[in-house]
Amino acid sequence: MRIFYLFKKELIEILRQREMLVLIFIAPILQTIVLGYVVTTDVKNIPVQVVNLSESRAAFRIVNRINHSSLFDVKKVSHSPEDAVSIFKKGTAKAIIVLRDSFEAGNKNIRYPEVQILMDGIDANTAGIAAGYFNGIVRYYIMTDIKQKGFELPLESQTVIRFNPDLESINYMGPGIVALLLTMISMFLTSIGIVREKEQQTMDTLLISRLTPIEIFTGKALPMALLGLIEMGIGIAVVILVFNIQIRGSLLYLFITAVIFLFAILSYALLISTLCNSQQQALFFSWFSMVTFLLLSGLFTPIENIPRAFRWLADINPLRYLIRIIRELFLKGNDITYFTKDLLIMTGIMVVLLSLSIVNFKRMVSR
Repeated sequence: MRIFYLFKKELIEILRQREMLVLIFIAPILQTIVLGYVVTTDVKNIPVQVVNLSESRAAFRIVNRINHSSLFDVKKVSHSPEDAVSIFKKGTAKAIIVLRDSFEAGNKNIRYPEVQILMDGIDANTAGIAAGYFNGIVRYYIMTDIKQKGFELPLESQTVIRFNPDLESINYMGPGIVALLLTMISMFLTSIGIVREKEQQTMDTLLISRLTPIEIFTGKALPMALLGLIEMGIGIAVVILVFNIQIRGSLLYLFITAVIFLFAILSYALLISTLCNSQQQALFFSWFSMVTFLLLSGLFTPIENIPRAFRWLADINPLRYLIRIIRELFLKGNDITYFTKDLLIMTGIMVVLLSLSIVNFKRMVSR
């Protein structure tokens, strides 16, 4: 029962600050919406210049398809050779499409212009995706035209995409953003909890009370866990209502995962709080840890891309497992049996961090 009063005191101390209320409840909504639209791997409105050196009707139709595609922003269509290097240096276009007549002999009914794609490779990701878009447009036109002329292809590939058939990156990034915001709010608020008591010289008051070190530790962690779950609920509601991403799995499994993750991340944040002597130091270490967790979480790049020498850092990163589970619940609707291993690993990380944090807190109290 004694821990309840400390729990109440911590909540009151957080909620009485109006600026903190904006940070806790309003900022996550705005961040989720903004990040949902900005943090995307979809490539759109690519500035393109078309050089059409062909007089064929097929070349005209291909240019027309490119011009009317929402993926490209055609800056100029010319009918004379252009200096590609000069265009890329000026930055007026990221891609140049050159169409010229083919002089190879063949069936006149199925002759098409040669298509050359020149890309600005500074942004390798955009260049690769844009080249794929161009190839897709040209290939689709040629295959459709061949069928209309009565020819049959001897072999035709067919791709079936499951779980995200529209290939919308927001469906993949949205759940990850919820996990990111849950981590940010929980870590930053918790890391300054004990340090604030030190700076305000109220830690001695807590220590001479009847509260045990474990009760003080728990009383500091539980309010943040509650706020974290509320934050996650707000984030999930925004993702569902604003971006129309439906969760296919069980919310119960999601909240079980969130509770395990929160105890792990809060234990780490309290460990930071016991090691630091000022709120400024605590916030600095929290920010450094947050960036490291983010880069090793698989939110933006696959875990498989991390060199094997550093893969162990990703293996002990609890955010990695939260993002993986929350994505599987949203997109695949997997049962808990599909990510039991991830839950066990995250539970092990939680136990280690919790033990280290409690031991260090007891050591600080005994000084």
